Amino acid sequence: MKKFFSDFKKFITRGNVVDMAIGVIVASAFTAIVTALTNGIIMPFINYLLSLGGTGLDSAYTFLKKVVDETGAVDLANSIYIDWGSFITAIINFLLVAFVLFCILRIFMRSKGFLQKQISELPTSAEKKQLKEMGVNIKDRREVIAKTAELREKKKQEEEEKKRLEHKPTTEELLADIKTLLEKQTQNKEE
Repeated sequence: MKKFFSDFKKFITRGNVVDMAIGVIVASAFTAIVTALTNGIIMPFINYLLSLGGTGLDSAYTFLKKVVDETGAVDLANSIYIDWGSFITAIINFLLVAFVLFCILRIFMRSKGFLQKQISELPTSAEKKQLKEMGVNIKDRREVIAKTAELREKKKQEEEEKKRLEHKPTTEELLADIKTLLEKQTQNKEE
């Protein structure tokens, strides 16, 4: 039972779950804004365009069973119909929400990548120690980033040199080296 609750705690406190919960809350609040935009601004415009050739989406019904009241008006409460206007409005709402969330997510991911790049340029505590020993002013951000890049490049070259020195040559490499030495010896003897 303790393992179950500890696993549950790990699941809840993981960053992805918290991020997802925040995303759902923000998305639901944002959906209300987009729905208001669609119903208040976009749909009247679409209805206006459609009213040039008809009555607009408000009356876009296909009646399966039409009930007419005593005044001759259609009684929508008792009629059976397909409401195409509501369906088209829902599609427009979905497309708007998806588009805006895509734009926000894209901006977020780009800024996240930018921040990670900025953070990766900063020195680690060991590198800070080395920079201080080199006499670099830690408060000068540009100098710190430049010298950190130099330190990392130097460390990378040292690691490559170490790998090269630790490299155990293959039989072919040894034979090629022996051949080169023998050729040099024969050239020296001929001279």
